[in-house]
Amino acid sequence: MFKPFTTAAIAAILCAPALHAAELTALEKRWLDAAGPVLAYSQQLKLPLDITVQPQPRPGDVPLAMGFDKGRCKLVMSLRNNPDAETVLAGIPEAQQGALIEAMAAHEIAHCWRYAQGAWHVLPAGFVEVGEEHAADASLLAASKAMRETRREEGFADLAALAWTRRSKPEEYARVYRWLAGVRDKVAVPRSGHDTRAWVRLAGDGAAFGKAGAPFDDVAVLWREGLLATE
Repeated sequence: MFKPFTTAAIAAILCAPALHAAELTALEKRWLDAAGPVLAYSQQLKLPLDITVQPQPRPGDVPLAMGFDKGRCKLVMSLRNNPDAETVLAGIPEAQQGALIEAMAAHEIAHCWRYAQGAWHVLPAGFVEVGEEHAADASLLAASKAMRETRREEGFADLAALAWTRRSKPEEYARVYRWLAGVRDKVAVPRSGHDTRAWVRLAGDGAAFGKAGAPFDDVAVLWREGLLATE
């Protein structure tokens, strides 16, 4: 489907001070290998993507995260020296982790895809925010708005991860879905930025995917349904 994502290709987009592809740890290489098909697809789409490997992550950093800087996407890998790096995969044998890592990568690359399209925090056509929130502190209103926007983007990215899995590893779909649903069911604060349960529930059997020509285009219908359910 896509050209192999080689060590040379990793080196071409790796952005970490004094760090080169040859100096990656075995764990970092394993995660990059698992994410390889998604990263290759990002190159096919010509997404403005750089990979940053953190030699010393901050407390609480997740294994993969997407940031943006000066028009470019920054996929940040925080595995090295991170005691919590693989908490999200706790209890899953290493041999079974590849499809889950690939889904996580698809989630993050979907963020980049939205950003590159100029659609970051933009509702789909036909959707507008209605109603009005009130609070004595303006910062609370800003925080509430930011949380809604984050939740919408996370919902899109979760659906994108599932749509990718449905196309690339259909035999793994049920297992990846159960894992992702389990992760989202543990969200501590309902309607917080990562409470994407309304979207994940819609994709239980994966039947809605496979209709569009491209993986990230495949989530439009379910994303809109989830917006109606959550807003």
